[in-house]
Amino acid sequence: MLLVIGVVACGPDHGGRPAPSLADLRADANRDGEVRFDDDSDANKTAWNAKTGAIFLANIDDDSQRCESSTSDFTIALCNDAQDDVVNGEDDARDLARLKTRPGPQPADATGRVVVATAAARDLVRLFKKTGTGPTDFEVITDDTEFSREELEAGIELGIEAKDIVRDPAEWDGYVDVELTVSSQEKGVFTDTVRMRVAPVMTYHHLLPAETVWIPNTLTQGQEAMHGDLAAASRAAGLGEPQGLSVNDQWAQDFFEPAYMTMPGPGHSQHVMRVNYRSANIFNPKKKETPLRPAGRVVFALRGKDVAGVQQFDLANSRIEMDTLNSFGNFETVPPYKKDGVFYPFGRVLRGSTDSWHVDRAFATMVDAQGQQPQIEIDTSWLFVGHVDETISFVRAPSPRGWALLANDARLSMKMLANASRAGHGNVPMFIGYSWIDVDTGEASPAEVTIDQVLADREVMQASAEAAAEVDAQLAILKKEIGLTDEEIIKVPFLHTYHAGKSVAYQPGMVNGVYLSDTRFAAPDPHGPRIDGVDIFKAAFEESLGNIGINVNWVEDWDAYHRIFGEVHCGSNTTRRVPEARWWESGR
Repeated sequence: MLLVIGVVACGPDHGGRPAPSLADLRADANRDGEVRFDDDSDANKTAWNAKTGAIFLANIDDDSQRCESSTSDFTIALCNDAQDDVVNGEDDARDLARLKTRPGPQPADATGRVVVATAAARDLVRLFKKTGTGPTDFEVITDDTEFSREELEAGIELGIEAKDIVRDPAEWDGYVDVELTVSSQEKGVFTDTVRMRVAPVMTYHHLLPAETVWIPNTLTQGQEAMHGDLAAASRAAGLGEPQGLSVNDQWAQDFFEPAYMTMPGPGHSQHVMRVNYRSANIFNPKKKETPLRPAGRVVFALRGKDVAGVQQFDLANSRIEMDTLNSFGNFETVPPYKKDGVFYPFGRVLRGSTDSWHVDRAFATMVDAQGQQPQIEIDTSWLFVGHVDETISFVRAPSPRGWALLANDARLSMKMLANASRAGHGNVPMFIGYSWIDVDTGEASPAEVTIDQVLADREVMQASAEAAAEVDAQLAILKKEIGLTDEEIIKVPFLHTYHAGKSVAYQPGMVNGVYLSDTRFAAPDPHGPRIDGVDIFKAAFEESLGNIGINVNWVEDWDAYHRIFGEVHCGSNTTRRVPEARWWESGR
């Protein structure tokens, strides 16, 4: 990376003193949304830290909605506003960060150039010059573009965009030095440099209020009930109706992950660009042009004004047996926290991944390259589906940390059933009126079973005991990384069983729900045993969340999701409010 310290002047003036600089280039170093010369607010040009440093966006949205879909997974992501060297309307112009040169007298023979001086960024960053008073009066400049004396004296306004986000810091770390050179045979050569950084893409944590709930338009068996209950919960949370996704894939959580990037805007505001990640699921590795999960293409259908789509995958090193880990049910964001003096104001990404059972490495590298939400990995290889949302979630809580972790506790479920049996309720049934489905043959079988029958089921008891130990191991990692205490963990009781030699939820996994607002959680109906007219599992969960001010909306998902190894969270998605906190104030 090119380092230029201050302003360099070549040649003294006639008094033997260094000549006053003819080059003064500034960006929004103090992040107030303006570029100023009337004070020193933007004069700190090459530092980049929590207090100072200019920012620009990867201009990869489609403000004028001109992009058409592509039939190839390798080209579908290429169309966006940075694809060409044209400013595509006023909205596109607002996505450009601005730089300016100081107006003032210049020698008669003065000429200027502005270049991207960081070699790694040359092909990833584009510069424009303002050519008129209209909002879209810009034209692209190159290393060969020469500015006249008249332009230098009037002052030049520039726009900058990145053509892409940071993918791999070994290739580009997101920083760029923009260099102004003013040359005069009479006065010499003067340079000035401004350092800027492209905004990172960040994901939403659960404490951010939901703005949009997404569900698939497809209606498989039982989805009507699930969608109806989730809609009621959304209304109760003060949200609008869930929005439909035109996809032939019921697992709405898995194929896209909502995110965002921001830069300073006018009046100390934030200029926001929403970003939707496409999952790195490789569904058809032998298909030359379309190896990815088809439903993931929706991120490019959603692309539009201030909305971008991003995909990253490594087809050459994909392994079909681990592909489930690339679904976004296996991608959650731990809420903000501080540990050992280090603050994570936007939380950290949480994924199920180990050295031998891991997510797509190229995608993981891209997530870490954003520099704000370093990933925490826990082991989910023991689960048939393998997703973190099967065992863990997060909710706001009145604690010093401000939130609590919901964690599956199969031991608690076994204890609750054993206590009910000892109290004389062993013959009380659960799962009344529901059936299991053989996912291979489609054959149904009754699910109804009594408490004592469950306790006598060796497979369920063994799978549950093993699940409890595995969740303990997950929590041990989270306690180490986050500093969580047992008092900050809310136990969520449900049992496990086996499918294909791995663990699945035997009861609907209440942790696998949607946190809609500070006071409302939509959870799958557990269909537990009703004793004295009360479902003991509903009552336990309602009490746990009620103690921290959260109401539970029960959602019917047995037919649509539970019996095929998913729950409410798996069949939905949420776009949340962009936090007011500025990422650049973290100094990362």
